[in-house]
Amino acid sequence: MAARWPVQDFLELGAVPSARLHTRQLLWEVLTSLSERAEQVVSELTTNAVAAARAMPQIPPVRLWLLTDKRQVLILVWDANPQPPALIQAGDYAESGRGLLLVEVFSDRWGTYPTPQTGGKVVWALCGMNPDRLANPGEEPPDA
Repeated sequence: MAARWPVQDFLELGAVPSARLHTRQLLWEVLTSLSERAEQVVSELTTNAVAAARAMPQIPPVRLWLLTDKRQVLILVWDANPQPPALIQAGDYAESGRGLLLVEVFSDRWGTYPTPQTGGKVVWALCGMNPDRLANPGEEPPDA
């Protein structure tokens, strides 16, 4: 994995703003061209993960991994809730429900997979220079 993703970072968090700031700081150093897209994706995925974690009896932390090869960034967010996220059609006046739609727009690919050994799930997104964008919720992330 280190050869494919030479820059790897991990953060355990409970608040979305810290994840977004952390992403901005990391990508400022190595991949500024994707910083805004990646920040938006991190914000949406961590917002969903924090909400999913709060639905658990004990609120475990959310974990964020950022991996980059300096051309693309792979974002992985883990939470302890095994329920996979669902892409829904939010109504015109709905105040929530558009997070995964934004992930789909700002990433090249995204998906989710269960983590039976730790419980919960990982939701991942790949942001890069690839014009071919594909959402495939059952797919594992590339070489993570």
